[in-house]
Amino acid sequence: MSDEQPYQCTVAVTLAIIGGKWKSLILWHLRLKTLRFSQLQRRLGTITQKMQTQQLRELERDGMIHRQVYAEVPPRVEYSLTELGRSVVPILEQMCGWGKLYQEKTGIEACPREKSSVGCGSR
Repeated sequence: MSDEQPYQCTVAVTLAIIGGKWKSLILWHLRLKTLRFSQLQRRLGTITQKMQTQQLRELERDGMIHRQVYAEVPPRVEYSLTELGRSVVPILEQMCGWGKLYQEKTGIEACPREKSSVGCGSR
């Protein structure tokens, strides 16, 4: 998040940190356990390696995730939520619930990942 960027309200600040296609999903998948890059990529599905790296770097820069590098060959890198990152989980849970309500009200079908419990319904 740019230090010099003015925000109209705190909702804009929140969206700057967790908004977009991938950041909230990354945080959602890290809410229960630490994951390696490849594990996270499998859960996200269609994200490119470049985009995943970029999103992880931004979340780390903003203090939402922790990146742990192990001095092994090949190097092992794991990602986990920080205390600040864990504080957004209740918001993500509310978003999940609202999404389910929206699906019910509009008749939109859940994606295959959601049906297979990989989506936000999984605990």
